[in-house]
Order: sequence, then structure tokens, then C-alpha cells
Amino acid sequence: MLKGMQIYAEGKKIKSGYIQLKDKKIISYGPIEECRNEKEYQVIEIPSTFKAVPGFIDMHIHGVNGADVMDATTEALQTMASALPKEGTTSFLATTITQSSEAIEKAILNIGSYMDKNQEPGAAEILGIHLEGPFVNKEKAGAQPVHFIVDPNLETFKRWNKLSNDSIKEVTLAPEQPGGLELVRHLKENGIIASIGHSDATYEQVVDAIKEGASQVTHLFNQMRGLHHREPGVVGAAFLHDELKAEIIADGIHIHPEMVKLAYNQKQKAGLILITDAMRAKCLKNGIYDLGGQPVTVENGKALLKDGTLAGSILKFGHALKNMIHFTGCSLEDVIEMASVNPAKQLNITDRKGSIAKGKDADLVILDEHLEVAMTFCRGKLSYQKGEKAE
Repeated sequence: MLKGMQIYAEGKKIKSGYIQLKDKKIISYGPIEECRNEKEYQVIEIPSTFKAVPGFIDMHIHGVNGADVMDATTEALQTMASALPKEGTTSFLATTITQSSEAIEKAILNIGSYMDKNQEPGAAEILGIHLEGPFVNKEKAGAQPVHFIVDPNLETFKRWNKLSNDSIKEVTLAPEQPGGLELVRHLKENGIIASIGHSDATYEQVVDAIKEGASQVTHLFNQMRGLHHREPGVVGAAFLHDELKAEIIADGIHIHPEMVKLAYNQKQKAGLILITDAMRAKCLKNGIYDLGGQPVTVENGKALLKDGTLAGSILKFGHALKNMIHFTGCSLEDVIEMASVNPAKQLNITDRKGSIAKGKDADLVILDEHLEVAMTFCRGKLSYQKGEKAE
């Protein structure tokens, strides 16, 4: 039982409360004066200035602490799942990058197997696969290796999803490419998020994709046709269409803080999803690291390819949350929507994730008075405690 802290629960805020955890679930919560059966639980007293919020869901992350999804090993995924609770992430989509078919197949087979055999409480849960590429536009490749980019192909996707045990939950693609709309339609019909990214689509092409079922935009502003007064592009479509949720990297590097504020003013809390798009160098020292077979130099908070192209981030989710509040002036309640609620809605898992409510998974983050991550619980088990090594 957690006791004494403020609780940002589903639909309400409790000034001083308790949360009872049992069998990976939240079985009860409320004001501290309503607490019952306290003697049946191990009680963790938490300062009244601390805040309990739902665990963060990172829908777009490639790696952390030296590990990368494309390493295609159990050890790499275990490293990620163990490291992410330190920044408040309790679940995530393991995100691939454009590579050869063989490399992608190896990675998705590994993720599917890991999800089936290795998901234990006390580590961040892999909710599925985010397939970023290879179905993107070479003109907006960014850090996606150009020589492996191919047009969207429905049969290839079907084969990959079968190999993954139907674990692909999101696909970043360029709908303007041949076969793009057909793939978007198939994804929609099968409950998979079609996210427009690394795309040079015009506004009208994005509207066509929305009609076929596109429901998201990958890392808004980055590697997409931008906003222009004679061609609204992907960004303009994201601003004008509520059907599209927009991922946003709030590190102040990928997007200028004032542009983050502009996006928030346009999309509001219901329209944005915080992500990190982090690569393996997160939590490591400055140096040279690999991303999709390409050397990436990490220095001064930036991850860059040799030509200066941004290559993912080293952003920690807890920092993204604080940055979002600082850049936009939004409230903690608002940013919880972007970090937890909206991802759960997009992934259709609000029955068990995304908010503090009775019966949901006990994925919880305790923030201190400075909104730094003090403790993280993954499905009821303490995964991280600031200043201590979780058992």
C-alpha cells in the first residue's frame, strides 16, 4: 500500500490518499481517511508533497543504456525494460528502424518471443512493436538508411506481422508512396495504428490517408512536409484534423520550445502524445554509437549522423514531461493525458493502462515536489527508487 501522497487518479485529484496494490493490479484507492484493511498490507509512507501519477507509455523508443531493439536479442530488450522505469516509463512499443528485411524479421521475431516468454512484473512491459520504416519516403529519410527504404507492401507487412505473433501495433509510413493507402486501409481494418511519418505528403494526400484510417503523425515537425501558407503539408493536416494524434519530442532540440507551444495550442492535451524516440546512447556518456548500422555522435545532448542529421534523441521521459510543462505552461493533469492517457487510447488498452483506477495494472510513478521521478512501480512491483537500487 502506498500512503500519504497526492493522487492524480482517473477524473479526479486526491490531496492526501492511499493506493492498495495486489496481484499486479490497483484494487483500491481514495482519500487517506477512507483507507481500510491497512494491517493486511506492507505500507510505504510517501511524503504529502509527492504525487502519484499513472505510468508513462512510450510509443516510440529504439533503445537505451547501450541496447537497441535492432540488436534482436533477449538481453537487449531486458536491458531496455530494466532501464526505462528510472525515467517513469512503465510500458513501451519496441521500435524498429529501416533495415534489410532479414534484420527487421530477426528483430520482430525476437520481440514477439520476448513478449510471450519474458514479461515479468518489475520491468517495463513491451506492449508491441512500432514498425518505423522501411515504408517511408526517401526524401524525408532523416536517420532511416535510404538504401533500405521500400514502397509500402501489404504482403510484406502481413508476413512480418505473422512472424511477430501479431505484435505490430503501430506502423510509421509515407501514405503518398505507391501502396501506401492500401496499407493504411489494412492497418485500420486490423486495429493497428497507421502513423504518417518520414513523409512528403501534401495536405490533400494526408486527407486521403485519414479517410482510409490514418490516426497518428510520427514525431510532429520532424522529417515531414512542413507548414506553408500555400501548402499546409503534413503539419498543417495534423493541426487541422482531430482524427490525427501527433507524437512530439519535447527535448527542445528536435523542436524549438515555441513550436512545441504552438503544437500544444493547436492540438491541446487530447491531440498530443509525448515520446522520446530515444536511441541506445540514452543514459550513456558522450561518444559514438550505432543506429541502424550508422555511426551516431552524441555530444551536448544531441545525437547526430555524420552529416549533421538528428538521429533520434537521448531524452528521458520524465524530462519530456517537465519540459512540456515548462514550454507550454500546461498543467500536470494535462501532461498526464499526453504521457499516459492518449497512448493507452491509441493502443486500445484503456481497460488496463493509462490511468489510476480500480482494476487497472498497478503501473505507477511517484514524482517528488520538483516533478522528478522518485519511485516507479511496474505492475505492482517496485522497479525504481531514487537513491536506491530496487530489489
